Amino acid sequence: MKTLLFFLLLSASLFAQNPYPTDYFRSPLDIPLFLSGSFGEIRANHFHAGLDFKTQQKEGWPVHAAADGYVARIKISPYGYGKAIYVNHPNGFTTVYGHLSKANGAIEAYIKKAQYDQQNFEVEMFPAPGELPVMKGDTIAFSGNTGGSGGPHLHFEIRNTISEKILNPMLFGFDKQVADTRLPVITTLMVYPIGAESVVNQCHKPQTVNMALQPDGSYIADKILVSGKVGFGISTYDLTDSNYTKSGVYQVEALNNGSPVFSYQLDTFAFDEGRYVNALLDYGKLKNTGMRIQQLYMEQPYPLSIIRTDKSNGIIEATPNLAQNYKIKISDAHRNAISIDVPIEYSDLPAIDEKVGVKKTAYLLKSANDNNYTKDNVSVFIPANTFYDDFYLNFDVKDGKLTLADDSVPVHSNFTITFEDTSTPEKDRDKMFIASIEGKKLSYNPTTRKGNNFISYTKNLGEFVLAKDTVAPVISHPNFKEGKWITKQSTLELTIRDNLSGIKTYNGWLNGQWILFEYDYKNRRIIHRFADNMFQDGRNDLKVVVSDNVGNSAIFETHFFRKKQ
Repeated sequence: MKTLLFFLLLSASLFAQNPYPTDYFRSPLDIPLFLSGSFGEIRANHFHAGLDFKTQQKEGWPVHAAADGYVARIKISPYGYGKAIYVNHPNGFTTVYGHLSKANGAIEAYIKKAQYDQQNFEVEMFPAPGELPVMKGDTIAFSGNTGGSGGPHLHFEIRNTISEKILNPMLFGFDKQVADTRLPVITTLMVYPIGAESVVNQCHKPQTVNMALQPDGSYIADKILVSGKVGFGISTYDLTDSNYTKSGVYQVEALNNGSPVFSYQLDTFAFDEGRYVNALLDYGKLKNTGMRIQQLYMEQPYPLSIIRTDKSNGIIEATPNLAQNYKIKISDAHRNAISIDVPIEYSDLPAIDEKVGVKKTAYLLKSANDNNYTKDNVSVFIPANTFYDDFYLNFDVKDGKLTLADDSVPVHSNFTITFEDTSTPEKDRDKMFIASIEGKKLSYNPTTRKGNNFISYTKNLGEFVLAKDTVAPVISHPNFKEGKWITKQSTLELTIRDNLSGIKTYNGWLNGQWILFEYDYKNRRIIHRFADNMFQDGRNDLKVVVSDNVGNSAIFETHFFRKKQ
């Protein structure tokens, strides 16, 4: 009852009074702000945690501290946010700046010192409050394309410093800096029969519903004839002014005959909720067609804090002699809004298609329980709540190959796969791992060994085998020629790759001293910058060692000449 009351109060006003300061933070960039990603936008296995600002397809724009504070965390990684800086502010919020090319001044010197002290490109540091203070507007870094970035841009976040919950920067006045007078766009409306006996437009299967655009910008859908229960889903996106990049919407609200039944509003969420995006989506359709249909109902509730529902969890039941109007309202962060009206009418017309069959197996997985499966030399342990729904699991072991469901089933958390092997000679066992089979390719799953058992904690489904990797990585394509003078070059670069278990470590030494190589995994390049001043006048001897995840190593040795300028 409390949840429903809160939902009704929330729905009474599209946008509640904003409790956040709207003039405290400045823009982190001194160029016009255009979005390449919005807060809460649906991404692979997560909701996007900030705003992505375009940087005119360039790297190197000055990135400014959004307010006074101090650098509280620095994380440098080839993956994720790449080079990222976290600044704590005295008003209780933290700003995050990701995919940077490099830091500036004292911050960059602090990072380089840690990397050389730890002899590692990948570092994470938590400076004390007085170590790296910043003032509002200070240049703390430069924009880039590091980590998992798909192109040059700045990832910007605001978090609650204590709870670490992520907050929508639009609530802090950034809506005034990103021009948006354009309406959200709806591309698809889906209706889903709920339960084996439900029928929609004389069909048991989910259907796409036609929509007609009205002069006021709203939509009216074709009438839906229903027997039983149904739920709805939409595909939608938003556009901002002078920008044709599609981004996510801010609020979706569904009502039946004027009463709220399902909604979400993207003000804040916690990081550990992000994977529930797979429960919100029609995950099977995503995997089979690439379409991202957000389902506005829950057959089996999941604890995503942004969602509010009525007691039926957004599921609608048709009633004889009672016409129903289902309305979906979609808004962006600038209050641009559209709606769809969906007429619903009870019908007892029989279905003209066959019921959607459930492919039964010997293993009914109950998602709320721990589940353990064993055959031959393979066992799988699936903890409770690893999956969102109950389903018949495809589990089999044949000729040493494990088959475990397929990737059309969403997985929320790790489960355990164990292969027992007693036949492989001891000398080869350190080179073995549990591999996923992807067509003709094998891919590495992090694997530990305990005696005869090889164990992997994974979220991957599909086919698995116990594989062996005895081939070392390959180091190639240096950006210089052996024995040549390269005084005018600013970097040393090499390509590194491994075709099976993957790269784990990469290290370089110049004249016997460890040097920093940055790893750009997207281009398979490692890069040393001569600005580190680790070379000497004249001849320089370079040694690079690259190891894969099972310990195979490759060594590359060469020399070049360089003069200090």
